[in-house]
Amino acid sequence: MGVNLAQLLVRSARAYPQRMALALGAAPIATYAELSSRVARLAGGLGAKLGLERGERVALFMQNCPQYVELLFACWHAGLAAVPINAKLHPKELEFILRNCGARACFISADLAGAVMGDTGAIDVHVIDVDHADYASLFAAPAPMTECDADDIAWLFYTSGTTGRPKGVMLTHRNLMAMTLNYFSDVDAIAPGDAILHAAPMSHGSGIYILPHVAHAAVNIVPESGGFDAEEVFGLLPHWPGTTMFAAPTMVTRLVDHPADADTANLKTIVYGGGPMYVAELKRAMRRFGCKLVQIYGQGESPMTITAMNKAMHADIAHPRYEQRLASVGPPQTGIEVRVADAQDRALAAGEIGEVLVRGDAVMRGYWDNPQATAETLRGGWLHTGDVGALDDEGFLTLKDRSKDVIISGGSNIYPREVEEVLLRHPRVAEVSVIGQPDPEWGESVLAFVVARDGAAIDAAELDRLCLEYIARFKRPRAYRFVAALPKNNTGKVLKTELRRLLTDTGSR
Repeated sequence: MGVNLAQLLVRSARAYPQRMALALGAAPIATYAELSSRVARLAGGLGAKLGLERGERVALFMQNCPQYVELLFACWHAGLAAVPINAKLHPKELEFILRNCGARACFISADLAGAVMGDTGAIDVHVIDVDHADYASLFAAPAPMTECDADDIAWLFYTSGTTGRPKGVMLTHRNLMAMTLNYFSDVDAIAPGDAILHAAPMSHGSGIYILPHVAHAAVNIVPESGGFDAEEVFGLLPHWPGTTMFAAPTMVTRLVDHPADADTANLKTIVYGGGPMYVAELKRAMRRFGCKLVQIYGQGESPMTITAMNKAMHADIAHPRYEQRLASVGPPQTGIEVRVADAQDRALAAGEIGEVLVRGDAVMRGYWDNPQATAETLRGGWLHTGDVGALDDEGFLTLKDRSKDVIISGGSNIYPREVEEVLLRHPRVAEVSVIGQPDPEWGESVLAFVVARDGAAIDAAELDRLCLEYIARFKRPRAYRFVAALPKNNTGKVLKTELRRLLTDTGSR
């Protein structure tokens, strides 16, 4: 026995029935009483009309839309596992996930129907367009809430697959309830009537943050565009007091660069994560928005819940290690253990660099139908993140890089983020990403891909001088490549695998 996440919605609907729960842009859609009723009826239809039984998987292949919220809670109400899928995946990637998890139903938005009905047409799965009458017909007599075990799968999250086939991360009701409670203890407070603006994909972090906002009766706002547009975000803020949004660092930068006359009085919090936030960009954001930023570090395997740096830590400019703290990802969240370990999983002392290991109630149950990967990643009872970092004496974790991104040059480790932080000090550098390239003498040498701000000209010699001012000579880039943009995925992460493919091209400087 254990908790069912759907109880969070029922609780808020009882306590705050007339509070607004869902909105599309500036338009209210449903109160908590109305949303709770729709969820119970939809859960009834998933069982009575589609024949779905406890534990079966339901795929959500949709752009951000209000139906996302009611489908997630309807799945949990019926004891089903939701499988939110990145809406930008290729049809063959979608087909792999549907087959791998054995999804019995796949809910889609109309613009993605072609992807599902193309290569995936041979899969035995109910495909329902949430904008079609077939979806409306699913609302049946309300079903009683299914009693779930705490370790039943609630959310099956597929990794990006950058190192092979994507793996299905099994997140349980226990995992996501722990994440919800950690939000309140370590990230931010939420009051009834506050709001969250889902400009980032609901198949990822923004969707997971539906839970704490439903738990405290906040409004879930879906932009009419279904995604991120800085102009739209600022246009919606005057309509919704107490607004929070989850944003990748690249999204934060685009908000910072928006015209300065935008009204941000109703912006309460920006939770940023999902990639490195460089100190120079963070300071620009704080000058623009004030003390409204919170950083989280998590993975799909420990959703949004490893470390956090709250608003107070961002504002503590009197702290003697303030700059170093800004460059960190904060201390472990409540109830989460973080260890930095060597190759034999032995804990390292403060300041030493090793792999980040994590354990706690937010850590996944394992990988779907992949016991070998589960055993390797969770060996010794610790989640092996694949991230490299160091803890300081105060417990703040500073990430260096993914272990696969560390550059080994002449036998010395070079952490790309350290070099990137320095290069971003240059006033005409907008973005930068550092990788290693083969070097016949040193094994690897440092190559920097640089995006200039507003197309400005940058001399490589200037960047060399900047590096020599702040870091050891052996760490500076041996070559620079100036590009118009960096390749990124839909969550704003720079795709270093794509940059490595460019190494065979000519034009390195």
